[in-house]
Amino acid sequence: MKSFFSFFLGMFTTAEAVIIWLILFLGFDMSFLASSGISVLAGLVTFYGVKFVSDYRFLKKNRLTRKEYAYIQKNLLEAKRKIARLQKSFFSVRTMGAFKQLYELNRLVKRMYSIVHKDPRRFYQSERFFFYHLDSVVEISDRYARLAAQPVKNDQIYLSLKETQSTLEDLNESIKKDIYHVLSSDVDELQFELDVAKHSLKKLEYHPLDDERSTKK
Repeated sequence: MKSFFSFFLGMFTTAEAVIIWLILFLGFDMSFLASSGISVLAGLVTFYGVKFVSDYRFLKKNRLTRKEYAYIQKNLLEAKRKIARLQKSFFSVRTMGAFKQLYELNRLVKRMYSIVHKDPRRFYQSERFFFYHLDSVVEISDRYARLAAQPVKNDQIYLSLKETQSTLEDLNESIKKDIYHVLSSDVDELQFELDVAKHSLKKLEYHPLDDERSTKK
């Protein structure tokens, strides 16, 4: 979303600079160099001014400092590289069992990345994933893909594949727990809202006047 906004802002400020240049050069008979300088400066001021305000609002909304956001973005960029490695392992396997297992891991890893990318503050709830589980998944998946791709397999390779499959299954469950942990605040908030809604509905169902009418009868 932010990349789309930056692209749109860049297009807008470029159009603005061109219009200002046309007005100055053709309307006010200013020199080519002066018109170009002023229009470029106006475009830069608009671009960085709007971007500064947008970034400020984004950081305020997510309760983050610029230093914290830069730290999170750095780790997300590193995670993106690791996910690319995992994707490579996924496409290199040939057996259906390995394909299904790595497909599920890819899906979960991308889900976690997407959650934190959209809401950077959740990074602090998902550090176990980014600093431990993701590294383990990437390294073990790479090893699994290499072993599964061997044209000739002996008992030792089959044993290693079985152990690796078991480890990946454990990591699969661990990442599911990581995702649940990150989303647990949303679950608690939703449960609270449901409880409030149920309580409100119960109050609406009870009418003291009905009790009065029934007593008079």
